[in-house]
Amino acid sequence: MSTQDFVTVRSLLPTIPLPRNKDRPDIITSRLVIRALRSSDLEALHSLRIQEPVMKWTKAGCIDKDIEQSKAKLDPFLGPNDAITANCAICLKDTGAFIGIGGCHLYPGDHGWPEVGYMLRTETWGQGIATEFLSAWLQFWSELPRAEREIQVQKDMVDSEGAVEEQLIAITNKTNAPSQKVLIKAGFQRFREFTEVDDSKTVDLVAFRFFPSKGMRAGSV
Repeated sequence: MSTQDFVTVRSLLPTIPLPRNKDRPDIITSRLVIRALRSSDLEALHSLRIQEPVMKWTKAGCIDKDIEQSKAKLDPFLGPNDAITANCAICLKDTGAFIGIGGCHLYPGDHGWPEVGYMLRTETWGQGIATEFLSAWLQFWSELPRAEREIQVQKDMVDSEGAVEEQLIAITNKTNAPSQKVLIKAGFQRFREFTEVDDSKTVDLVAFRFFPSKGMRAGSV
């Protein structure tokens, strides 16, 4: 994508460095502990990333071939890279079992704004856990210290130039209706559809946006 596809905007954004893993408090919900990722999470993350229904919705579109590939996905969220990411381990409060990963995995994202995403083990699907996680994590994100900065944002990801309201972006496959429902319930707005071509494969995507300054606008978890 060329620089001509981007515009310069000013917005309040979470200050960098973000809270480091060692300083990040656990987020506790009725069923979950959302905590900083650790190097010891590697085996559990690999177990997640070899579940085909989970990986179907990722950019890779297929399971990890070995644990080293999973390690390459974990390392960007451990120190010192945790200064620019806020991805977390999603664990069951009752047992401590690692059931997923989620949070801000790109800051800035390829389009300029911070981007949020999550992955959960298939055994947890359909139980409201994704909504419980995302609602709690968004509260954490919305309460981070902020400062005004100039950033480059893709033209289609912003309504105007100059001073604009901060956005947090989530991008889903167009056919991933369950995740889209979770995003809408958590207060995201669907605002853009687009197509990407990767390795000769065309993928239809939908972009959602959340405005942290407006706080939690979703229904109850």
